[in-house]
Amino acid sequence: MSEYVLSINPCVGNLGSHDPSAVLFKNGQLAFGVEEERLTREKHAENTFPMNAIEACLEYADISLSNVKKVLIPWKPRLFYRMFSHDISTVVTETEGVAEAITQLEGTVKRDVGPTVYSKWAVRNTLSEFGEYTPPIETIEHHRCHAASAFHPSGFNEALIVTMDGRGEYDCTVVWKGNSEGLERLRTYEYPNSLGFFFGAVTKFLGYYPNNGEGKIMGLAPYGDRNDEIEQILREEINTGLEYDVSTLSKGNFEYATRKLEEIFDRPRKQTTDEFSQWERDLAHVTQKLVEETVTEIVTHYSERLDVDKVGLAGGVALNCKVNKEVMELPCVESTFVQPVSNDAGAAVGAGLLDAGITATEDISTVYWGPEYTTESIESVLQTNKLSYAKPDDLCRTVAEHIADGKLVGWFQGQLEMGPRALGNRSILADPRSEASLDRVNEFVKHREGWRPFAPSLLKEAGDQYLVNFEEAPFMIKTFDVVEEKKAEIPAVLHPADDTTRPQTVREDQNPRYYGLISAFEEITGVPVVLNTSFNDNGEPIVNQPVEAIKDFYGMGLDIIVLEDILIEKT
Repeated sequence: MSEYVLSINPCVGNLGSHDPSAVLFKNGQLAFGVEEERLTREKHAENTFPMNAIEACLEYADISLSNVKKVLIPWKPRLFYRMFSHDISTVVTETEGVAEAITQLEGTVKRDVGPTVYSKWAVRNTLSEFGEYTPPIETIEHHRCHAASAFHPSGFNEALIVTMDGRGEYDCTVVWKGNSEGLERLRTYEYPNSLGFFFGAVTKFLGYYPNNGEGKIMGLAPYGDRNDEIEQILREEINTGLEYDVSTLSKGNFEYATRKLEEIFDRPRKQTTDEFSQWERDLAHVTQKLVEETVTEIVTHYSERLDVDKVGLAGGVALNCKVNKEVMELPCVESTFVQPVSNDAGAAVGAGLLDAGITATEDISTVYWGPEYTTESIESVLQTNKLSYAKPDDLCRTVAEHIADGKLVGWFQGQLEMGPRALGNRSILADPRSEASLDRVNEFVKHREGWRPFAPSLLKEAGDQYLVNFEEAPFMIKTFDVVEEKKAEIPAVLHPADDTTRPQTVREDQNPRYYGLISAFEEITGVPVVLNTSFNDNGEPIVNQPVEAIKDFYGMGLDIIVLEDILIEKT
């Protein structure tokens, strides 16, 4: 009889605030996983319990909650109290006026003390909506779950693991040693000393939303230049490197930190993101540099101290692929594994791996863990809506020819990816050989800023022909320099400011149909690469259901959509 364990990032009772998710383990193996945002269609699904994601897990296994042995939560509520004294001190010293102080105190008690008392009850109470029986609930330290998500699937027998995010229960960056005995915590950088909050504060100052727009600031950074004045001002406020301290710009909340940035730079925050001045680009550049400097010094120090050359990264900061590139290129680092679901949704993956007792496994190569839909069910939707379609005999060849002719293609197949990157199952595809592809996808399809770059999917065996210091990168979470003579072949998938790229390498055993499509494109053009971006409009989660893909197809400047074996072309 099968044994099921359900792991969730609940986002209730202060057990997380964004990226709720549910992951189902069957007999110790990850069987299914999905983020709540993909089902509610609300980006990051902030402060939302993952009811739909849990239901999807149960439907996948055809079980009820009563068939689940236990529910895991990647948070330890009793540890929140460790932030209480600091937060009280911040309220007393930083708030203006009695009324604001009272409001802040109430929020502090709710955030730091409340979870210890009622968070687990809140989860149990919400789960009771699934039926009379609720399985036992176990809680696990948040950063330990992040660490497990980076070490256990890495294939490394021994590794240095660094977890970095906005905040766990009380910790923001943690250094771990992983080996056959498990995970040993070596150093903890406690709240409010948070690289995630620091980067989020600059994100807010430059006009984007924290916990959402950090990737845009990373993308903006290469357009900036060294700016000694900005760097000096920031270095007067913070310390970087092994003994980093960014507390003055990460304590309190994002609004406090943004006001602080307005004060030290003597200029107001940015209100719109249509255009960026050179100064604003330089601020993004310097901020990215300081974070890279800090992470690489931490990795270098502990790699040499432990005499290990394998490194795993997880937590929201590990979504910064430019930081990951700097780590990969350190002389002391031979191999890296970056958890593809590094945000809080992935902490649920780590909790399940810890519970399964896995100390090291084969390197995971896909994150196709979500819902999938049959060709027959898709045909039913199309027939109901009286939409004409075709079923080409050689689908991959047909679509490759369209891409080579400059067509923009929505590509929908197989199980939905988990994590922030579309990896060939819910993707928008275009010809990488022309910069016009980049401009058309930005303007007419994604409806986003024209300066933002796109990434490639390329055949794994062609990786060393195109990428400097190539290593397999199946998750679009590592950045590489591009071989000089290959840059002219794929201009649409290079960052326009520095000619780097963030690839997905594809093996046939990982995704046979997607591999076949890229292979067909190579036969036609000689280039084993396609432009790949996520199948969603600006501000949306990646599409999940066929009807969502069809809706976006007709609302975007796409020419063709592929839904499993079916092809629809706009007339």
